[in-house]
Amino acid sequence: MPQTLPDFSDIEAAHKRIQPYAHRTPVLTSSYFNKKTGASLFFKCENFQKVGAFKFRGAFNAISKLSDTDGKKGIVTHSSGNHAQAVALASRMNGYSATIVMPENAPQVKVNAVRDYGAEIIFCENTTEAREAAAQKVINETGATFIHPYNHPDVIAGQGTAAKELLEEHPELDIIIAPVGGGGLISGSAIWAKHYNPGIRVIGAEPKWADDAYRSFKSGKIEPVLRTDTVADGLRTSLGELTFQAIQANVDDIVTTSEESIIKTMRDIWERMKIIIEPSCAVPLAAIVENKISIDHLNVGIILTGGNVDLENLPFG
Repeated sequence: MPQTLPDFSDIEAAHKRIQPYAHRTPVLTSSYFNKKTGASLFFKCENFQKVGAFKFRGAFNAISKLSDTDGKKGIVTHSSGNHAQAVALASRMNGYSATIVMPENAPQVKVNAVRDYGAEIIFCENTTEAREAAAQKVINETGATFIHPYNHPDVIAGQGTAAKELLEEHPELDIIIAPVGGGGLISGSAIWAKHYNPGIRVIGAEPKWADDAYRSFKSGKIEPVLRTDTVADGLRTSLGELTFQAIQANVDDIVTTSEESIIKTMRDIWERMKIIIEPSCAVPLAAIVENKISIDHLNVGIILTGGNVDLENLPFG
């Protein structure tokens, strides 16, 4: 059966489902960044979410919707990052076993976290084909349910709950900006935001070195990722059919930003706001600082996506 995009009622239902289990993360402001950008910025801090990233919302929503019969067969996914941790924890919280396929070069900090959440890890080569083949082998052997990192309606609905909370606290927002990797967060955010206020602008931000969503947005078809060496490791994936559909229908623009700007902005947020964010998080603000988006005197919501950083391998000295 072809999957269909969630709508605002699915995001409402997801929010009710995850509310007792997910953190309602704070929204912070910064007079320094307001002055620097000429706008009023509101940072939705998903770096304070369970597993340190917004990914918990989508994973928990999708896994807790499964029937007990399906859940007991186990959960499987492939991910080297935050989705891996989110599926591991959400599976454990629902009483299910999880198997996570991770590339051999996955950051040790994330491997350790997945193990701590009780999941089994299968290592594979760092290619999409190897990941998919390893996950399919688990499905064939056990009947486990595959939870896609972003191209999954229940995952998209769960991610949209971050924007729902942000707009409940700050209904006056003119723009919402979020990073784009596979597109689950920007899809859910845009679906909710456009329902809430059709006049609000929803903008995706992406590294120049991983600009497939930007190119896809302009060309009208899914474009491949051409390089995967951006410091924003959470944004190296290409769009899925569902997320591209949501972006085409609801997103107003996608902008890109440089590696230098991402690293500098990440450091500025650490220093000025006293919070730990990962490089992918810095991408929307970096694009704003580079004047890729006109926000003068506007109210702008930025979703800070996560704070899982390898402290032994920071991009700044």
